[in-house]
Amino acid sequence: MNEAQQNSRPVLTVEVWSDIMCPFCYLGHSLLQQAIADSPHADRISVRHRSFLLMPDLPADHPTDLESLMRERGVPIEQMQAGRRELATRGAEAGIEYDFENVLTISTRSAHRVIHYAAAHGAGDAMVEALFRAHFSEGRDVADAAVLAELAGGVGLSEIDVRAVVEGTDYDDEVTEDISRARSLGVQGVPYFLFDGRLALSGAQPKAAFERALASAWQTIDDAVVPS
Repeated sequence: MNEAQQNSRPVLTVEVWSDIMCPFCYLGHSLLQQAIADSPHADRISVRHRSFLLMPDLPADHPTDLESLMRERGVPIEQMQAGRRELATRGAEAGIEYDFENVLTISTRSAHRVIHYAAAHGAGDAMVEALFRAHFSEGRDVADAAVLAELAGGVGLSEIDVRAVVEGTDYDDEVTEDISRARSLGVQGVPYFLFDGRLALSGAQPKAAFERALASAWQTIDDAVVPS
């Protein structure tokens, strides 16, 4: 295959709406990445990370007590704890270590803006992974400019530029646009996955579900390719 043919090969785009504070999103992200790695088309799959804010009103300057917040919203603490135990089990199977006791419940809007910056510089996947790990496994403050800059530096981005992003308003419109598009699609919860703009999956599905979705999307793409 010559260079022109290589460049003309179709690419499958998977759009993922998620929130860094969502444990199901971390699990879904990991399982999707595993399914992509095992796909025969792995080099032609592009993931676009879309922003979603589960708790848009959380402050960015101090953590909120999650149990108190859940009580206010009528969610039984026993139910939340049972869900965490299930997630810990599923996470361990997927290679994720959840440390729920030390997770900080805090605004994730700045983290989403940093994800957009990272994606624009070719490091979107790595930045999302670093943020999930920092939030759920390391108990770090993902609203803090210094933390976000350090995490960005760890994936090869400019710490100075990322600090400027966090302290300014860059990429805020992109976050708002992602949320608006999710609303237009009828997305009510995350994670939400859209394959090739047509095939949707919702929730932290098993790896096999992502594999089937990828295969189905590729089948449609292959059927649409007219041999020259």
